[in-house]
Amino acid sequence: MNTQTLIITEKPSVAQAIAAVVGALARKDGYFEGGGYIVGWCLGHLAQLVSAEAYDPQFSRWRVADLPILPHDWRYRVPQDKRKQFGNLRWLMLSDDVSQVINACDAGREGELIFRNLYELTGCTKPTLRLWLNSMEEAEIRRALSDLHPGSDYDRLFAAARCRERADWLVGINATRLLSVTYHRTLNTGRVVSPTLALLTRREANIAGFVPESFYTAQLHLGSFSAESKLFSNRAEAEEAVVSAGGKCVVTAVSTKEKSEAAPALYDLTTLQRDANRVLGYTAQQTLDYAQSLYEKRLCTYPRTDSRYLTDGMADGVKSLVLCAAGICGLEPPFAVYAEQVCDSAKVSDHHALVPTMSAEDYELDALPAGERELLRLMAAQVLRAVCAPYRWLETSVELACGGVTYSVKGKTVLDPGWRVYDSTERRDSSLPELHEGDELNVLSAEVKEGQTSPPAHFTEGSLLAAMENAGDTPDEAERKGLGTPATRAGIIEKLVAAGFIERKKAKKNTALIPTQTGEALSAVLPEQLASAELTSEWERKLIQVECGELSPEAFMAGIEGMVRELCGSYTPMSAIRECIIDRAGKELEKQRTAPVYTQTPDYAREHGELDQYRESKRLNVLCKEAIEQAVRDNYRDNRLDADAVWRDVTAQFGAERAAFVLAMTVREKDFDGRFSRENKAWAKSQPLPPDPEHRGQYCSYVVDKAHPVLTDALVTHARRELEKKPSVKEKLQSAGKPPRSAAKSAVPEL
Repeated sequence: MNTQTLIITEKPSVAQAIAAVVGALARKDGYFEGGGYIVGWCLGHLAQLVSAEAYDPQFSRWRVADLPILPHDWRYRVPQDKRKQFGNLRWLMLSDDVSQVINACDAGREGELIFRNLYELTGCTKPTLRLWLNSMEEAEIRRALSDLHPGSDYDRLFAAARCRERADWLVGINATRLLSVTYHRTLNTGRVVSPTLALLTRREANIAGFVPESFYTAQLHLGSFSAESKLFSNRAEAEEAVVSAGGKCVVTAVSTKEKSEAAPALYDLTTLQRDANRVLGYTAQQTLDYAQSLYEKRLCTYPRTDSRYLTDGMADGVKSLVLCAAGICGLEPPFAVYAEQVCDSAKVSDHHALVPTMSAEDYELDALPAGERELLRLMAAQVLRAVCAPYRWLETSVELACGGVTYSVKGKTVLDPGWRVYDSTERRDSSLPELHEGDELNVLSAEVKEGQTSPPAHFTEGSLLAAMENAGDTPDEAERKGLGTPATRAGIIEKLVAAGFIERKKAKKNTALIPTQTGEALSAVLPEQLASAELTSEWERKLIQVECGELSPEAFMAGIEGMVRELCGSYTPMSAIRECIIDRAGKELEKQRTAPVYTQTPDYAREHGELDQYRESKRLNVLCKEAIEQAVRDNYRDNRLDADAVWRDVTAQFGAERAAFVLAMTVREKDFDGRFSRENKAWAKSQPLPPDPEHRGQYCSYVVDKAHPVLTDALVTHARRELEKKPSVKEKLQSAGKPPRSAAKSAVPEL
């Protein structure tokens, strides 16, 4: 009998919050049940587009002759590590006990795409409803459940999401293969990554080509204040003005004007990331990670938002929010709260602004990790600033004449500090004495001041995020403005760093993002349509038309395919840069082969300031895993695995230490049904493998699940024996007269 409603969320944390509200309190395998509801969850994208070689085995080898690759029978797959949860949801969606399905995935294109791909792949045909959430607080969940909409209302949103997904695949696959084969190294390109790299390289080119120009002013010292002349292009003119200055000057004009600066809006993710980078020194990815953790603890609202306002319906709760924010910061709340400044439904898209939740009021903040605690206080301080009166001051402008030269000075008197009382940047009075037109003042001294024009500043993460947000001419109604989305921009920066295209360089006050030689070379060879942010702007215009029913999905995809055909058919290599990239690739391969393996947990890395080492090692582990699996595919013939060839291929790229780490991880994670010999299990157990769930994805699944397990064991045996032929790290150090490293820091198995 169809009596239950199935709710599907994007993440387990959201499922848990909704289950508590609807009374689905019984925890089952992959879902909650109770009160007439079943609440299950995806793990992000459960259904993903297959790789190119799934359409034709010949695509496993990258060749320009095969381009462009243009699938017309689009296929999806479920990743190995998500198949169990996919099976759970398919069973629930097809169950006779379920009458309808509620899509509670994140509001917006991506959430719609996640649910619809799952719905189609399971073969479900039951009616669907749509639920939109802005936070996981109980009141918001109850409100959203009372305002469900038919799933069909969002068909065009799904069509736009699927167009975006497939268009990104076409451009990414074809452009990456085209440039990688042409320049003999992997050059990951795409609609967002490429123009972001171009932003950085153009800025560095402007800095390198900048020629500073000197300028000069004459300055009069008049006791409690000083006045300056206009800018002079040469020193002689400024010196002449100083020489002509007598002992007196005359006030020729006095004017006063009241000015104000409105309170800033609340945070969206991008502005939070920018301020956290400027104030706390966090990277964009760190800020997103901390905000996501706070969200899952119900201490802040949904972080991946591009809105800086609350809805009009939330106005009555603003005063309570302000009291909560003041408590988080340990400050007095403002005397007057201007709720209308932060509430505007017309400026709210999928999710409202990022603010603390009322649950944070009673939370023991000292129990939070330091990074999360400081970020929550930053959010709370922005709430206090946003609801305050404007910062107001009186500006006095004075002009003076001396020796035939006009001088000027401005003074400021603060009338109302307004929101600036909660700002860390102090604004002091710079008042002038009372002056009137015709007053004569004594000139105590005069001098020439020299200055120089400054080059553009290097991009920091904060300024790059701002540039990405404002890149291109994106229409106001676009869901995605600029390059990427608030949720993806941090990942784009990390991807460029991980690929070796940009690097972080610390300066006195901040950390700059600088393109590497490889990044500059790649940017130089990028086709114009990929280097420009206008591609994203054009896509957004057309995706809006798809959402509005003004353009068919078929027409949109036809345009993308035409662009890809033109790209692959007309691209001309740049031979000089090609040699530079190939030479650089050899140096980077050697660096990759000798890079140490980081064996500590993420928590250890955070506490000891070693997150960069952890992330780099994790990135290389994943690449090494993929290399092992590809080498097995290439060297498995006639039911026989050439283990020696696999080992040679992988160690040539990543070194024996990393290959051993990944294989040992594979044995530990995939050891069931007697798949590995006793010797290999003992060997894996002896390795410094951290009990870290984040290391999942860094071990081989294809090798064990699709290749014959006995052959996998043979590969591990071969690797173990090859390692046993070499002296251990301890033996090498002892032979060199050096003490061995501690086990906690050792990155290599001591065999």
